[in-house]
Amino acid sequence: MIKTLHNHKDLINQVDNINNKNIFLKRVTCPVCNNIFKTQTVKINASRIASKDSDFFIRYLVENPYFYEVWLCPNCGYAALKTDFEKIRNFQINLVKENITSKWINRDYPIPFNENVAIERYKLALLTALVIQSKSSTKAMLCLKIAWMFRLLSDKINENNFLSQALIAFNDTYTNENIPIYGLDKFSLLFLIGELNRRIGEDQATLRYFSEVITSIGASQKIKEMARDGKDKIRRY
Repeated sequence: MIKTLHNHKDLINQVDNINNKNIFLKRVTCPVCNNIFKTQTVKINASRIASKDSDFFIRYLVENPYFYEVWLCPNCGYAALKTDFEKIRNFQINLVKENITSKWINRDYPIPFNENVAIERYKLALLTALVIQSKSSTKAMLCLKIAWMFRLLSDKINENNFLSQALIAFNDTYTNENIPIYGLDKFSLLFLIGELNRRIGEDQATLRYFSEVITSIGASQKIKEMARDGKDKIRRY
């Protein structure tokens, strides 16, 4: 686990011992099977930011909201990011019932969730995304968040594997989808593609994407500065 979280282990334990006071159960209706269930959610403003990584990953001190971003129906096995959970079409519902529900066995997760639980739930959401033929942006974001969870576990091999998968999907997203996606505008997505290339050692591609961001008229000064910092990291190492 990352050093920052080690340093705050006592604080995390204190929160866990107060009946998980920052976690509440949200009532949700599954759009696939109409089952009503409750899913764990972190209260607004409960999470405290420790730092931010250069690929937009936010590190939290307490109650990591990333652990709870996937909603999973215990009845039919449909899983998706909470922002996408209700965005499912009729033909996709049929695909879930045919390919997931028919094989689904419910599982229980201990509260509070941790990195390993989050990874399993993100992978279930990724499986759903593949089955229902979701857009590349959805698969990209899920792969990216799985990579972040492996980063918290200091598992570099699996982190890079999912960063690579995210990169492939983000490249397709940039070419074939309408932007913005998941809060990323065109230039933030360009930067992210460059940053993911940097993290997996593709320096030439990194420099190409960062240079495009830096020379773009429409890019914000903040994202341009992040691209310059990324180029400096390549020169430094």
